[in-house]
Amino acid sequence: MTDAAPDHAKRNKLPEPLPRPALWTGLYTGALLVMVMFGALVAANRLSWLDNRALERNAASYGLFVIFMLIPVIRFLSQPLQMFSSAMIGWVMFVVAYDLAGFYFRNLFQVLRTPFEALIEGAVIYGVFAVGSWVGGMVLQWRHHAIAPRRRRTSDPAPHHR
Repeated sequence: MTDAAPDHAKRNKLPEPLPRPALWTGLYTGALLVMVMFGALVAANRLSWLDNRALERNAASYGLFVIFMLIPVIRFLSQPLQMFSSAMIGWVMFVVAYDLAGFYFRNLFQVLRTPFEALIEGAVIYGVFAVGSWVGGMVLQWRHHAIAPRRRRTSDPAPHHR
């Protein structure tokens, strides 16, 4: 009888959630950004039948790229440190793939930007989102709990009189 309960509990136990959600979100975001980048590069350079639809092709690529860039921002909207770390994991994956794509697609860095410039642009964009989230969280906290200045009691000696 006692053996049946642990077996039943083991069978009905839900799987553990993935540890380190910022890491996994960053890895998934990076994989999605890399797929969109390679799809856009292949569509622009190897599919000549899409040349007369370049505006639509580029708009679709940019739209998917922006949506996938926002995944860590939306996922960790109230956690700026996790947002930034997750976003930078994904962005570094994208920049490494972009650097490798430069070996295959000639003049990629002359036409667009260097991998270092792409890394800095992503860090600035995600940094602004993280700081905005942090400041927004402070403003919301301030609206619910007024920030009162800490006042010293008159009985406390001044620090220079000790």
